[in-house]
Amino acid sequence: MVYLAPVTTFYRVYRKKSTEGFHSVPYLVALFSAMLWFYYALVKKDAMLLITINCFGCFIEIVYISMYIAYAPREARNLTFKLFGLMNLGTFSLILLLTQMAVRDQYRVQVLGWICVAVSVSVFAAPLSILAQVIKTRSVEFMPFTLSCFLTLSAVMWFGYGLLLKDICIALPNVLGFALGLIQMILYAIYKNCNKVVMEEKKLPEHELKNIVIVSTIATSEVHPVELQPASDKVDHKDEHGEDDDADQEKIMEGLEGLKPNDESPV
Repeated sequence: MVYLAPVTTFYRVYRKKSTEGFHSVPYLVALFSAMLWFYYALVKKDAMLLITINCFGCFIEIVYISMYIAYAPREARNLTFKLFGLMNLGTFSLILLLTQMAVRDQYRVQVLGWICVAVSVSVFAAPLSILAQVIKTRSVEFMPFTLSCFLTLSAVMWFGYGLLLKDICIALPNVLGFALGLIQMILYAIYKNCNKVVMEEKKLPEHELKNIVIVSTIATSEVHPVELQPASDKVDHKDEHGEDDDADQEKIMEGLEGLKPNDESPV
């Protein structure tokens, strides 16, 4: 259910053909975690449940990441490629080589288990990367509640499973996972109603287009709006009242000259 929780999110991405500010980090980290736990189950042996769940997890996370890359803007897409190459390919390959070549067989499960613990904590913490955005915008649009909820429920169940198997590597990270998931759901409860409040922008009153005449002085600049008339009206007016129009223009020029500072005015 944890892996299927983001289905509604990516259906929205597919429908709108846009990621709308969603981050790919949680899904890249989830894929990395599924890969490591799958490897841990193979090394540990007799862990068919871990193999089955994490095999499905790898598949579904690859689908999510592929959809994200298809609809994300260029910068987000390039960042996703870089993180995928660095973490899911580079880091996983390094862990695979080190545990196979530098760690003895009797310690391999233990070493790999603690690596999985660290990665599992980061999986639960990955959605926290958008908490700052949630608090800043007072909107939970980019923090899906279903993902946080199912991560919390999953942490509880895996903690019980780890206790039954007496495997501390499975039980321990889910304690923190429960706490982090609970924090996310609390924030969702606080800010969920903020999405319903629509702030209407105050519209400035529309004015007729005016020609701006800037009368510059040494100390300040004064701006005087002068209404423009259509060119056709000016031509007709000129034809009917040619002499009066010329006189009006001379008066306007004299008025503008009067706005200029006197030579004796202080600077």
